[in-house]
Amino acid sequence: MISGQWTTWANLVTTTRLALLPGFTLAILFNDWLVASALFILAVLSDILDGKLARRYGQTSPLGGLLDHATDAIFVTLGCWALADLGFINLYLWWLIPLAFLQYMADSKALAGSQLRTSVLGKANGIAYFALVGTAVGMQVLDWHFLANPVQIAAWVLVLSTVVSMLDRLLTLLRKFQQS
Repeated sequence: MISGQWTTWANLVTTTRLALLPGFTLAILFNDWLVASALFILAVLSDILDGKLARRYGQTSPLGGLLDHATDAIFVTLGCWALADLGFINLYLWWLIPLAFLQYMADSKALAGSQLRTSVLGKANGIAYFALVGTAVGMQVLDWHFLANPVQIAAWVLVLSTVVSMLDRLLTLLRKFQQS
């Protein structure tokens, strides 16, 4: 029953995180770093909470996992886009993130209801995207501009690791086809 899969506490929390996106993105674009940091913290807390709720109430599902991961991908993509627009990070990362996520979805056959197939590098990248956005926003709030160069370097490292992750998924898929 698809409606029952949608109406869970975990999905409500995830949807709330999705609703934070416009305010978060606009706060960055308008240099309202205190609001951006508060919304970022709420987003991270909701990301932690939704998984705990799903497991506690036995409401884990491929649909919930897809909603959670898609929301995370959109959140960090828009955060990186806004940061790139202001010149804090490179212009490549924000469009690589959704491409990697779409590949991840397709590779996992997520739209057919399969569980998402994670990889160590993909999981590390997902965490690192949040860390990058949080650090870039936090450095503005705390006036820690000495982090500007490390943030830029980290963004370039994430471009590289995202491309490597995508190539790894592609090679794994090609190996599967060759074995068939």
